Formats: sequence, C-alpha cells, structure tokens
Amino acid sequence: MLRPAALRKRRRGDDNALELFSLKSRTAVVLGGAGVLGSAIARGLGEAGARVAVASRSLEKNLAEAEALRGLGVEARGYSADTTDAHAVRELAGQILEDFGSVDVLVNAVGGNRPDATVMEADGFFDLNPDALRQVMDLNFFGGAILPSQIFGREMAKAGRGSIINISSMSAIRPLTRVIGYSAAKAAVNSFTQWLAVHLAKNGYSGVRVNAIAPGFFLTEQNRFLLLDEQTGELTARGRTIVEHTPMGRFGEPDELIGAAVWLASDASRFVTGIVVPVDGGFSAFSGV
Repeated sequence: MLRPAALRKRRRGDDNALELFSLKSRTAVVLGGAGVLGSAIARGLGEAGARVAVASRSLEKNLAEAEALRGLGVEARGYSADTTDAHAVRELAGQILEDFGSVDVLVNAVGGNRPDATVMEADGFFDLNPDALRQVMDLNFFGGAILPSQIFGREMAKAGRGSIINISSMSAIRPLTRVIGYSAAKAAVNSFTQWLAVHLAKNGYSGVRVNAIAPGFFLTEQNRFLLLDEQTGELTARGRTIVEHTPMGRFGEPDELIGAAVWLASDASRFVTGIVVPVDGGFSAFSGV
C-alpha cells in the first residue's frame, strides 16, 4: 500500500508521466516479430527505448527486421526458433539472456491460420482435417502463448518483474464463421492470459504481469485470402461485412497496436494484469444494429 506521502507526491505530479511509458534499459523479446503486426510492435517497443530481440522460424526475416530496427537507432538482434518446440525455446531464451542480460518484456505474436483448417463450404465442418486443426492450436496456443510464457516467464519470475503480452484476436471474443481452429485457439489464449496473471500474482510473483491485446481486423498474410479477392484486389463479401461491422469503417493499421503494447510493457500499467485489450475500431462494441 502506498504511504500517504508517496500518494501525495504522485498527486502533485512530481513524477514525469511520460517516463512511465519509457522502456529504456529493458529487453523486449518479440516472438513473431517479423510479421505484419509483430514488426510494428517491435518497432514501437524499440522506439520507446527497449532493446529488441526478434525471433520466429525464419532466421532470414528476423535478421532483416533486426537490421531495419538498428537503422532506426534501436539495439536489436534477430534469432530463429520454432516456438512450438520447448527445447528450441529454451535455447533461444539462453541465447537472448547471454546477448542482452535480461528479459523484461515478452510479446507472443506467433500465430496464424491455415486454409485447410478453415470451413469454406456449408458442409465443410464434417470433413475438416483434424491434423490441420491440431496444427493451428499448436501454433497459436502452445507456440503462441504457453511454451514461451513458461520458459521466458521463469526468468522474469527470478528477476521479480516482467510483462508478458499475448496477442489474441476478435475471434476469441466473438467466434467468427469459418475459422473454427483459429477461434478456439485464440479463445484459449484469452483464458490462459487471465489464468496465468492470477497464478503469478497469487503465488509471490506479482511483479510479473500478464495481459493480452486483441486486434480487430488488420490485413495480414494469414487472412488476406479471406478478406481480399486475389484477382481484383477488392474486398470479398466477408471483408465488406467486417468493415460494415467496424464502427470506424476500416481495417486497422499495424502502427495502431503500438500504443497498447508500450502501455502494457511499461510501468504505466504496473497495476494492470489479466486483461485483454481490444484494438478494434469498435468492432467488439457494435451489435450490428
């Protein structure tokens, strides 16, 4: 509990409010940091002062992203790891700790969907490939949340502080037609986010916070085939419906995730844990009428 003097100090504005958002001297690990959304978040964290480690399966892409970050004056390195493989994630964590000395922020931005785990026809569910569904769950839930949180979270627990940010989806809040596996996996990410936040805080690790960001609709490599016609580049019927049900009337821009990410990574949210923040142009608030 804050002492009255400390409380009065904060009320007088003696602290610089902008400093609360600073990530100076902290290391942020962005898994999936070479993707459309992950790269925007990585850049935002770096520009807020963090050293950034970018990792996913493609070493080439991660090295290129790290180079782009260094061009902006951010201390950054690229790595390769399959986040669905616990051994690979442990090796990655060890290398990042050796290179940077700490892990203060973990962004779990690994994820995606598969066309063969998507129901495209009226009766398509009955013939859906179970292996494809398992792979989507493995990628988004185990590789995109649980395994990295276990391995990097252990290091944060040892240090007594840290911020884990999972990337969820609108599909976790309102399961969308067709994307059965992806919706189920992201709903599991939301549940896990809340569970882990409570577990850590109730077991002596209240300095390690766990939250999630639920992006609305952004054009990415994974959803482009559902939202844009490959031949014309025009919106599909599904894409038009999404825009019509987004009160702001458009898709999101990747940079629009940065504010929420910096807030959750920084001391500006030091009393925030266990929440899922929609960044969705009002989609989750709109009933459709």
